[in-house]
Amino acid sequence: MKIPLLDIVKMHAPIRGELLAAMTEVLDSGSYINGRYVERFETQLAEHAGTRRAVGVTSGSDALIVAMMALGVKPGDEVVTSAFTFFATAGAIVRLGAKPVFVDIDPVTFNIDPARIEDSITDRTVGIMPVHLFGQSADMDKINAAARKHGVWVLEDAAQSIGALYKGRMCGAMGTAGTYSFFPAKNLGGIGDGGAVVTNDDELADKMLVIREHGSKPKYHHKVVGGNFRLDALQAAVLSVKLPHLREWEEKRRKAAATYAELLAGNDLYVPPVEVRDCRHVFNQYELRVGQGKRDTAASKLRDADMGHAIYYPIPLHLQECFAGLGYKRGDLPVTEKMCDEVLAVPILVDADACKEVVSVLQTV
Repeated sequence: MKIPLLDIVKMHAPIRGELLAAMTEVLDSGSYINGRYVERFETQLAEHAGTRRAVGVTSGSDALIVAMMALGVKPGDEVVTSAFTFFATAGAIVRLGAKPVFVDIDPVTFNIDPARIEDSITDRTVGIMPVHLFGQSADMDKINAAARKHGVWVLEDAAQSIGALYKGRMCGAMGTAGTYSFFPAKNLGGIGDGGAVVTNDDELADKMLVIREHGSKPKYHHKVVGGNFRLDALQAAVLSVKLPHLREWEEKRRKAAATYAELLAGNDLYVPPVEVRDCRHVFNQYELRVGQGKRDTAASKLRDADMGHAIYYPIPLHLQECFAGLGYKRGDLPVTEKMCDEVLAVPILVDADACKEVVSVLQTV
């Protein structure tokens, strides 16, 4: 592709030697599950996030499940969250037998609208799961205030927002716990699946360590039912190499975002993403809103020009077939539904020349 949505190989090229050395070290160690590589990365991640603890797990999806298992989520519980997000956010809730209660979003940040949260809390609500979508924090002051008022926990889904800040604090580090995904396309991605939970609650972290080992402590003694949720040593070693480079990659994304915004200024068809006050956006995706019903035309133009693009997300979770039993219908979350009709992601980890080429195609719509 002329300009891919994300060129992971190109991103890895400057640190290829470091990555190969780390992978070879793991191979030669014979220690592939848990051990010093995982422990080292967990320490580095907790320091980066500004939390007391980090627990590496198999994926960002499993991070949500492990965290909620440790929090005691059970069938019949309700968790308030967003419908404008990747499937795993609600899927994890349902897999534990609980019910996702969807709240509409803010059209500027794409994140859950905190003003709508309290109306969705019932006597069955156990927690709030805000999603820091596309690389920008939700309004955590208001979300935490609602949680304190109603005595429920806050689990931050920060799968797309490691490194993003809200009033100087990192996404994932402001609630009861926070989860990250290390899927290869994330700002901090592995060479396979991986995830983590961060928290300042030592008791919660210790529970998660047991849960990720089938609930076994000591070995072969099971007080609880857990699962195989371990982050493997190879992924941990790769992530330890990449973590020190994260800020550099974030700045490249932010620079490209500023270039796009400048190039698209005055074009009423496109609404660039906005970095709101008190936030530091890390642009895991660069999501344009395309008006006048021309999103699909813009996508077609980019496709014809051999330029990467994607739609995150074409169908909101409350209208997904598998959640039909929850009783939602079109019109229940109008802002969410509108965003699903308008958003279009374009390449973001690119230089100014690539930004100009992408915009030149968009301006033909």
